[in-house]
Amino acid sequence: MEPLTTDDRAQLARLIVLLLDEWGLAPADQVALLALPDGTRPGSIRQHRQGAAFPADPAVTERIEHLIGIADALRTSYPRNARMGAIWMNTVNHRFDNRTPLAAMLADGLSGVIAVRVQLDCAYDWNLSGSRASLS
Repeated sequence: MEPLTTDDRAQLARLIVLLLDEWGLAPADQVALLALPDGTRPGSIRQHRQGAAFPADPAVTERIEHLIGIADALRTSYPRNARMGAIWMNTVNHRFDNRTPLAAMLADGLSGVIAVRVQLDCAYDWNLSGSRASLS
């Protein structure tokens, strides 16, 4: 896979910020969820919404990849109602210790993000568990 251009990263930043806005995350929580570098101010989210690219940081890139996977799994789970994804992300779930998926991701960091993706995406869970390797 070719590295993303600055324009691609800027478009991706706009889409991710719109997704997090749709889920109801405040800018400070968006900064935390994306693992943006220390000292990143919540106001910088407005710049990303307007087209500034996210930093080319491996931790940020990993979070973005997982968030895209979560968004895709929500679209697959709720193909007839786009709002259901945001509702699911903000509904208390016993699998996350009676927290919302968003609260789990914010409190638990990357492990929380992965836990939410695993809950939604059985193919990702299957691949992560090593089941795919056992078929070889």
